[in-house]
Amino acid sequence: MSEVDDDIRVVVAIDFGTTYSGYAYAHKEEPDEIIVQDSWKEYEARFKTPTVIKYNDNYSVIKLWGYPALTERSKIKKARLFSSSKLPKSTSIPIELFKLHLLKSIKESEKPILPRKLNYKNVIRDFMKQLGDDVKTNLKKAWQNLDLEKNVLYILTVPAEFDDEAIATFRECVFNAGLLKDKDSNNIRIITEPEAAAIHCLNSALEHNLTIGDSFMIVDCGGGTVDLTTRELLEDKRLSELTERTGDCCGSSRIDEAFLEFIGEKVGKSVIESIRKNHYGQLQYFVQEFCKQVKIPFTGNDKDVQHSIELDVLLPPIKDYVKEINEKERKILENSEWVIEINFTDIKNMFDPVIDKILSLIRGQLDKSEKKCSAIFLVGGFSESKYLQYRIRREFCKIPDISVPPHPTTSVVKGGVLYGLKEETVKDRVLKRTYGTDVVRNWQQSDPLSQKLPDGKVITFEKLVQRGKQISMDEKIVKEFRPSSLLQQKISFDIYVTDNQDVKYCDDPEVSLLRNWEIELPENESIEDMKDTTILFTLTFTTVEILATAENKKTGKKYHVTFKRE
Repeated sequence: MSEVDDDIRVVVAIDFGTTYSGYAYAHKEEPDEIIVQDSWKEYEARFKTPTVIKYNDNYSVIKLWGYPALTERSKIKKARLFSSSKLPKSTSIPIELFKLHLLKSIKESEKPILPRKLNYKNVIRDFMKQLGDDVKTNLKKAWQNLDLEKNVLYILTVPAEFDDEAIATFRECVFNAGLLKDKDSNNIRIITEPEAAAIHCLNSALEHNLTIGDSFMIVDCGGGTVDLTTRELLEDKRLSELTERTGDCCGSSRIDEAFLEFIGEKVGKSVIESIRKNHYGQLQYFVQEFCKQVKIPFTGNDKDVQHSIELDVLLPPIKDYVKEINEKERKILENSEWVIEINFTDIKNMFDPVIDKILSLIRGQLDKSEKKCSAIFLVGGFSESKYLQYRIRREFCKIPDISVPPHPTTSVVKGGVLYGLKEETVKDRVLKRTYGTDVVRNWQQSDPLSQKLPDGKVITFEKLVQRGKQISMDEKIVKEFRPSSLLQQKISFDIYVTDNQDVKYCDDPEVSLLRNWEIELPENESIEDMKDTTILFTLTFTTVEILATAENKKTGKKYHVTFKRE
């Protein structure tokens, strides 16, 4: 722990997932006793709760969140006794998959459409408020005298695909949810999900006879995203990152969508959309039954497997909507007594496109690493799929050890807690971007004429640290700057990022502004005073974020900002 964490007594790791969320915590004096929340109101022995929230009819008050907001099983049971026309239409549907709005890697059309009165930032804030209240309640039950503002360190896990804007937005939502007193609070750390999982799997690596210098890959297969990282095992149980972390939106929820598309082909796509709009809870119950009866048990081995789906029992409103849309489909369904058969090939076709993407991600990690991979650890809820395990083991049969640790759904939160208790576990990271700032110099013949300013100067990209560099945790990049004019009252610091390793100018198309701020300069009475004014600019690299500090050496005054570095 760093010097700013002297007051920390408890570490809490929160995994805000696309489809499911959860948290774990531990006291510094009992670091081996990591408690994973597994009691969500009436739902016991479950390590996560659905990332779902439901409001009242005008979306001004939160009614339900987690499991209660998603499942309407009681209504389904009643639906078997009454005709679907008697079921009330829901004016307020549960909101889910809203985390996808933070990801730029997916199309806008694939993100959930929110009611007009809501924006995704407020939905994330509201969900994190409910989750945060649950955290605080359990912490107070365990330690009554705990100061929730001073004594708790929060570790937030994020996907590898989160960019700078996403992490800043998420931080803002967490702050607005009341978890933090200060938006730039030191009582919070950000770590990527695959990195947290890697820390948790460190013990598994040792148990699997990996030795110092061996490398292993973590494949975190969640509901929404799949994230990967490749690590080298160092002395003193520390980890070094060998390649850039990668990921994509190819989690298990894609299979659920493929299932609904399959049903839509039988009854009409517009029928499914109408039910999604008017009977959302019942549709989700329908999907959950598919998961329990079809998706989870699927191994890929039994080619004779076949399931009968009773639409009128599991999804009663479908009768009315099929009648309204298409009489032909209705007659076909009536003749089959509203039963749809789903066979081995149907299920396999739902799985394979998703798994093929995961295999491609693993292949990419192996190609990037110069070291032979000794083991692959599969974590996350989707990793429990026997068919996924089979496909990965068959495709990468040359990897000596491919395994799933016990309770893979808890790997991320447990790893997050371990990181908070002992941050030095992570020795270094590989930068995914090049960082720089703008510097003014005299225009030269080699510079384009278009870059020349009226005063004969040119603004160039001053590289601070380059993409691909293996950088140690808490490593500092230091630069000195001085005012360029006796009359200069402020100095501006602009941090730019680019995926390229070599750029010349800050306005190049591939360069973007990451963060900017300015500091005041003392009044200088002479050229000598001006030359004596030195601003020490420092970038400190932590696990996921950068702490930028500008110190006026003449006055001792410091300014700092924090932002995500990937």
